[in-house]
Amino acid sequence: MSTKRRVVITGIGMTSPVGGTTEESWQALLAGRSGVRTLTEDWVTKHELPVTFAATVHTSPAEVLARVEVRRNDPSGQYALVASREAWADAGAPEIEPERLGVAMGSGIGGVWTLLDQWDVMKERGPRRVFPLTVPMLMPNGPAAAVSLDLKARAGAHTPVSACASGAEAIGFALNMIRNGRADMVVAGGTEAAVHPLPIAAFAAMQALSTRNDTPEAASRPYDANRDGFVLGEGAAALVLESEEHARARGARIYAEVAGLGMSADAYHITAGEPEGAGAARAMLEAVTDADLQPGDIQHINAHATSTPVGDLAETRAIHRAFGSHATQIAVTATKSMTGHLLGAAGALEAAIAALSLHHRVVPPTINLEQQDPEIDLDVVAGEPRTLPDGDVAAVNNSFGFGGANVALTLRSV
Repeated sequence: MSTKRRVVITGIGMTSPVGGTTEESWQALLAGRSGVRTLTEDWVTKHELPVTFAATVHTSPAEVLARVEVRRNDPSGQYALVASREAWADAGAPEIEPERLGVAMGSGIGGVWTLLDQWDVMKERGPRRVFPLTVPMLMPNGPAAAVSLDLKARAGAHTPVSACASGAEAIGFALNMIRNGRADMVVAGGTEAAVHPLPIAAFAAMQALSTRNDTPEAASRPYDANRDGFVLGEGAAALVLESEEHARARGARIYAEVAGLGMSADAYHITAGEPEGAGAARAMLEAVTDADLQPGDIQHINAHATSTPVGDLAETRAIHRAFGSHATQIAVTATKSMTGHLLGAAGALEAAIAALSLHHRVVPPTINLEQQDPEIDLDVVAGEPRTLPDGDVAAVNNSFGFGGANVALTLRSV
């Protein structure tokens, strides 16, 4: 019998390409609505970008935050504040000793808008015109610091930076903070604001992005035989994690348990994942074992599934490695088909979606799946949402990042 301190989710917040709040985003996901749009900003034509669309946030943070907060935070910090405040309110804004409350907010890229905007200011107007808060706005731990200041969280303010696995790793970091007694509650998640001409140009140069400029809503198509790359997204998601005993004592509503964490490194290539999925499979198995479960106990996977030809296939192989004959019995969904790829925020957003799936017993569909790749022999939830069974249900959330970072989380119903 496990003696690990059980950790549960009591609050969820998000600002995503499909909604400005958790409820808006969840309803959009169930309806199969895409958050991808054609970019109309002047810089698209100015720089002659080869990709002219992205999954931008549904709601501008300027509609939610005070003007001074917008001024003093990079968009990545703004998104983090919006999501964390919603999550904290959703958890009931509990009274807690600041020394028992922590923050773990991952980001893959950090304040790229601030960095490059202020570089332009210096070149065009001189160093005296550079904004004094440029460094705290561009640093990757700026969002974690902003959330920590906002909530007066003093148990720690941490920023895992592991590319597209950052948000999931932050949740794993928070899990261990609570398990080892450093905190009773942690606000954990990920944020990213990289819909900027430089990242778009760089990802396009790698041939990683879809080039369906004429049909942007259909561009993100995980598992489809005609997928041609991912769609860049932005936003943030935050979860309030706390020990079960702490949550029960205050009568909190519980969405799900974060029961297991698995991490590994491919040590294969700086951008490409190991093609047979060996490292990803190890992370999944570790997450299942850490939750005191067996592979056959997993009923659902919210897959990393970015819509790249190589990546989707490697993850499929990893799922088969990890789950064997049970792999084809797991309901797999790829919500990046609607949200695009939020990079460092993706793992947090998808963990939040997985928690909502367990709580509501329904899995959002994968959209744009017109012809499933015959090499992807998985039970993909497509077209319509799928109901999960009653009783105990367990799900795995996958996140894989450049540099070979693999993070898997196991969530359980409560």
